[in-house]
Amino acid sequence: FSYGKTPVLKSITTTLEEGRIYGLLGENGVGKTTLLTLLCGLKKVCSGSISTDGENPFDRTPTLLQNQFYLPDEVLPVAMKAECFAKERGSFWPHYDHSKFLEIMKEFENDPSKKMNQMSAGQLKKTYISLALACGCKYIFMDEPTNGLDPIGIEELREMIRSFPKQGITVILSSHILSEVQMIADHVGIISNGILGYEGALVPGQDLEELFMKVVRENRKAGEIYEQKI
Repeated sequence: FSYGKTPVLKSITTTLEEGRIYGLLGENGVGKTTLLTLLCGLKKVCSGSISTDGENPFDRTPTLLQNQFYLPDEVLPVAMKAECFAKERGSFWPHYDHSKFLEIMKEFENDPSKKMNQMSAGQLKKTYISLALACGCKYIFMDEPTNGLDPIGIEELREMIRSFPKQGITVILSSHILSEVQMIADHVGIISNGILGYEGALVPGQDLEELFMKVVRENRKAGEIYEQKI
């Protein structure tokens, strides 16, 4: 995938299993968000293919859309009460549960009757997370989900995400915070120099920072050699 003539992702080959929590790691600007938006069909691949439950996500079919939710890093402060916004947006997902939305908002100590454009950044992020979790989707894509959350909110979100595999929910989240990914994910993918430099299960006691730095250094070196040859 490229933006104009600038390549971002050069060669990504992977198979994501259901009921897993995948953490996408990488330096800023390496294509983590781009990969998430490709996976959920918001962008079209330049070459190759993506298949989710036998469908191309870019086709945006109702059967696939009802089973996925994409939570971007930056969310809009809509001039609506959170509970009204959730009811309106939630209607697009047939499995949306408004009582679950209110329950999660309560766990976050977030006021559903408050207008979203009057919320703090953390309160706004919690509202969108509550909506995402109440939609009853099989696949949830999260771009830097802990950004804007306080330590309590991060811990609450962490516990929720950990419970997803038992509910048959697959989570793909991006982050540049290694410690957060290590505490949440069971599989990781490390993007470096436009490729998926590493993919595998997280092993208890594994030094994720050491692995991350090793992959990044190796792929930077490979990129330098490639440029010299050209």
